[in-house]
Amino acid sequence: MDNPLYIHINELAHKTEITVRTLRYYDSIDLLKPSSKTEGGHRLYVEEDLKKLQQIQFLKNMGYALKDIQEMLSDASWNWEHSLRNQLDYIVEEQQRLKSMEVSVREMLHSLVLEQGNQHEAIEKLIQLSRPKAAKLKSLREDLFSRDEQELWEKLPRMQGSDPHSLEWIALLGQLKSHMHEPPACDKVQNIIRRMMEKQQEDFGGQDDFLNKLWDARKSAETSEELGLYPLEPELIDYMELAYDVYIMNQGGHNDER
Repeated sequence: MDNPLYIHINELAHKTEITVRTLRYYDSIDLLKPSSKTEGGHRLYVEEDLKKLQQIQFLKNMGYALKDIQEMLSDASWNWEHSLRNQLDYIVEEQQRLKSMEVSVREMLHSLVLEQGNQHEAIEKLIQLSRPKAAKLKSLREDLFSRDEQELWEKLPRMQGSDPHSLEWIALLGQLKSHMHEPPACDKVQNIIRRMMEKQQEDFGGQDDFLNKLWDARKSAETSEELGLYPLEPELIDYMELAYDVYIMNQGGHNDER
């Protein structure tokens, strides 16, 4: 009978890109025992051990815990279909959890832009934003806006959005807030307002009734909260309104598109 071809632990680690430390750990928990050892105590593996290691890594990449993998590979009666369906359910739930975390992190990043890096203010406002109930939001929007206007609502920028539209609006509001110590008529502020007006025309051209209703809602902290709009300080709302008025006046009295 031919002697088995042994693979030294260092060679196995190199072949599989798994560290020697990990292989030693697998040995210590009886997940992957070496087939033999050298006189100096170095672990030796055979081709079957390599195949088992590949199976371990394959199952590990599917999200299984090492304890479960040990049972799966040692229990001949293991119900693979049941196990895989359970694992799939877990992965879907985990994806939903991670998606929710992604939304929260994105909202926090965008809120920091608006709040000039004030993390305490950003957190407080996001907590406030999370309070409205979906059913109440839907009812209030239906009361305030027509069916066509409710479709326009879906085009509004979102704090959790990653689209260029939302990101630009967040940046513009953050810039405007950073210049509140300056006169509304100064060039920096008017350039921001000009871009806001351009975006309004790009996204909501000809929808003045909707924009006016939205602005009226924005000016009420209570209505804004009930609609699920990101909280803006009354001082910022007033400053924005003054800056808009200056812009409109400089444009020769065009229709207010707020």
